[in-house]
Amino acid sequence: MGMTMTQKILAAHAGLESVEAGQLIEADLDLVLGNDITSPVAIKEMEKMKVEGVFDKDKIALVPDHFVPNKDIKSAEHCKCVREFARRNEITNYFEVGEMGIEHALLPEKGLTVAGDVIIGADSHTCTYGALGAFSTGVGSTDMAAGMATGKAWFKVPSALKFILTGKPSKWVSGKDVILHIIGMIGVDGALYKSLEFTGDGIQHLSMDDRFTIANMAIEAGAKNGIFPVDAAAAAYMKEHSARPYKIYEADEDAVYDEEYTIDLSALKSTVAFPHLPENTHTLDEIDEIAIDQVVIGSCTNGRLDDLRTAAEVLKGRHVAKGMRCIIIPATQKIYMDAMEEGLLKTFIEAGAIVSTPTCGPCLGGYMGILAEGERCVSTTNRNFVGRMGHVESEIYLASPAVAAASAVTGKISGPEEL
Repeated sequence: MGMTMTQKILAAHAGLESVEAGQLIEADLDLVLGNDITSPVAIKEMEKMKVEGVFDKDKIALVPDHFVPNKDIKSAEHCKCVREFARRNEITNYFEVGEMGIEHALLPEKGLTVAGDVIIGADSHTCTYGALGAFSTGVGSTDMAAGMATGKAWFKVPSALKFILTGKPSKWVSGKDVILHIIGMIGVDGALYKSLEFTGDGIQHLSMDDRFTIANMAIEAGAKNGIFPVDAAAAAYMKEHSARPYKIYEADEDAVYDEEYTIDLSALKSTVAFPHLPENTHTLDEIDEIAIDQVVIGSCTNGRLDDLRTAAEVLKGRHVAKGMRCIIIPATQKIYMDAMEEGLLKTFIEAGAIVSTPTCGPCLGGYMGILAEGERCVSTTNRNFVGRMGHVESEIYLASPAVAAASAVTGKISGPEEL
């Protein structure tokens, strides 16, 4: 029986010739990730284990990003805990304020994630790195502690869903629309503990930023991971960003998939996920007038340079609607700098938006854009659960940067074509 991409990577890291869905394995890890919320819990667990040091100071990444710069005393204490742990253990990849960014944008940018890796992170959106042909998945803080101590983790080998992407998306349709369409199609538990494996000639029309977005939200369909084949675009990205060697794994022709879906990217339309689940999707042409109060463009899902360029293209020469709050958050310092040098930040500020330093901030209801009772927000983030960005009576509409920017201008959910 053939293996999928994910199964091949896991087999290699478990020292096995082959694995099959449902099998329990112990695999070697190439990277263990934690942030300022999850790392303190893992650090305390390591202390209970009475472990001396970490398995490899070069294979751990600690990224304070959720409440950074610190918003209050508690978040400052969390970051102090991580900072001191990094110092004690001489962690190579600890990213302090000034170096940090939103973890899932930062690590690929820094070249810490490459094809063929097995990566765990104490954050559910660790599945982002599948865009580069890696197996990456979110775990709990206890698993992170064990990973930092031993360099190993237990996995149940996932079965897979195959998505064959064909065609070329139209002007304003992006990776966010692709993954929202998929989640709307299969549901938030449609891929529970399965791998989303993407293939097809349509992938060539998706930028790396599009692919990161799609892999990032695999978890919103319940998936264990999302993964793309390594093509010329992925190879070029890794060559630019990383000095690490990588290994390409390809699915066998007789690999077994639970289901196969074909998606014509040219037929997709701009898509919005209504409250309070990412599966509650509607295309723009199905939406009646919905007034909004706030727009957030950023996060580990859509805070990359392509996203900011799209938002700037929509906002240039226009102005945010009266009474509207538009918050833009570049995902890393490099993205912030590149956006500044391209003049994008000037465009945003002239349009009446504000620009924040890199942070997860409002995505998880942290800070930099909390919603009050009854308020509505169009956000490029990944979740729109009840109370996710503030008050339990607020509403979050998930959308692409193009739709978010257009909505900021009109004060209602809109696409760029309506401007």
